[in-house]
Amino acid sequence: MTASNHSNDLISNVKIWLTSRNTLKNLAGLLAGIFGGYLYYRLVGCNSGGCAITSNPYMSMLWGGLMGYLLADIFKLKEKTPLSENEEK
Repeated sequence: MTASNHSNDLISNVKIWLTSRNTLKNLAGLLAGIFGGYLYYRLVGCNSGGCAITSNPYMSMLWGGLMGYLLADIFKLKEKTPLSENEEK
């Protein structure tokens, strides 16, 4: 196997992984969690600075993203498979 062929296989595998339904669902959960963490910082937050998570927007976004990813990762989606010729009839 040549280096360019191996590189093409790696790129195609990464593209397949990135476009899978579970990966997209997990990334959506991550982004929603980051947004939710920022909203929590802005709306609830900690004015005194004594709160470890809510006094810093980056920590709120980090924990929100982690929670969003983990919540989305609980649910696994089955990949759609193309129908074979026998199943179409």
